[in-house]
Amino acid sequence: MNTVNKRDPQTYSIIGAAMEIHRQLGHGFLEAVYQEAAVLEFPKHNIPFQREVPLPIIYKGTKLPTSYRADFICFSEIVVEFKALTRLTSTEESQVLNYLKATGFYRGLLINFGTKSLKYKRFVWGYPDKKICKI
Repeated sequence: MNTVNKRDPQTYSIIGAAMEIHRQLGHGFLEAVYQEAAVLEFPKHNIPFQREVPLPIIYKGTKLPTSYRADFICFSEIVVEFKALTRLTSTEESQVLNYLKATGFYRGLLINFGTKSLKYKRFVWGYPDKKICKI
């Protein structure tokens, strides 16, 4: 196991599951297809998850009526967003960072199935002891 795997085995296993999904389906499907495949693939990789999780936004200690909806929360602490785009922009990256900032989760993954090879990006925001969101 390489250094990254030892440092963050949870995100490594999520990326591995995404690679298997991409290997089987390739690119070109809608995002929802990859999400459905993940529901089947995550358990094979021992990844606990919740799908389409509403994420409350806390402002000065008050929960706002508006909330975000993450594609997945894995291991009860990692926000995972799937995309099926020809290229990712700062908009998609900002989406994941906003999810982390609003909820207090400190790790996120942005995974794009829309290109010939799988693309992913890890995000870290804050520290693990600062978690403010209860899912």
